[in-house]
Amino acid sequence: MHIVTGGAGFIGSGFVYRLNQMGLDDILIVDNLGSTEKWKNLVNLRYRDYIHKDEFLAKLEKGFFPYVESVIHMGACSSTTEKDADYLMSNNFHYSKRLARFCRESSARFIYASSAATYGDGELGFNDDHATMTDLRPLNMYGYSKQLFDLWVKRKGLLDHVVGLKFFNVFGPNEYHKEDMQSVVRKAYFQIKETGRVRLFKSYHPQFGHGEQKRDFVYLKDCLEVMAWFLEKKDVNGIFNLGYGRARTWNDLAKAVFQAMDLEPEIEYMDMPETLRGKYQYYTCAPMDKLEQAGCPVAFHSLEDGVRDYVQNYLSRNDPYL
Repeated sequence: MHIVTGGAGFIGSGFVYRLNQMGLDDILIVDNLGSTEKWKNLVNLRYRDYIHKDEFLAKLEKGFFPYVESVIHMGACSSTTEKDADYLMSNNFHYSKRLARFCRESSARFIYASSAATYGDGELGFNDDHATMTDLRPLNMYGYSKQLFDLWVKRKGLLDHVVGLKFFNVFGPNEYHKEDMQSVVRKAYFQIKETGRVRLFKSYHPQFGHGEQKRDFVYLKDCLEVMAWFLEKKDVNGIFNLGYGRARTWNDLAKAVFQAMDLEPEIEYMDMPETLRGKYQYYTCAPMDKLEQAGCPVAFHSLEDGVRDYVQNYLSRNDPYL
């Protein structure tokens, strides 16, 4: 059995789709559907069962699920603006520790979501070398909760037994339920449909013009291919960056959406909320050398190609699901 936590969420449901493509459907989905619309991500998927995340850990540790081959741990609070630190400690840190211990004791493959938010403002770079992990200073509690687990994995000597993926700015199908945490690609598409223009944050850093703040944007489908490779490549372990490997501006992204919609760009710049200004990353870029040296053969979409596929084959067809 393969267990996917956060299996109804953005990356989690995408990976269940990828498992189905690989001919696998002995899958347990763990999530908290609540009153959200993310249940729709499950409709096209094949899986054995679903269980609420609050019931799952106790049953797992009591042996309710024998023969677990892998745990793909995408289930965590992904909101970078979440202020409940105790919730993040419980949901992102302690929950992950219990899963990791189970996988180590049962020899199950453990692949989990870390985050580029662990790198903070980028002053120390974005190197996924294990030796520099302890120096990182995240800018928000979300990033800190991810950093704590990365450091715990290192401290417990698990770096040679698990895979942690530091996702950068992922966009693609199955994200419609994420509200404010949706990618700017999706937000921009609907802004353009409604108003004919895209609104981006102004810059408050002298080295970056308005809309010239840079991010490493990576398409969901490429992330799923990398995850599938790690699932099968059990001798490759550690914490890896997962981005495209090149920083592009928000202006580039907005223009790519206009281009995919066959429209001329019209961009407007708005004030950034005061609460974000001191915690805003002006530049992220994922060095991908480590993944390449590990032998991962995935050929990534460019920003323009990924945006075009997402806009033309999903958003414009009113079908946000893989």
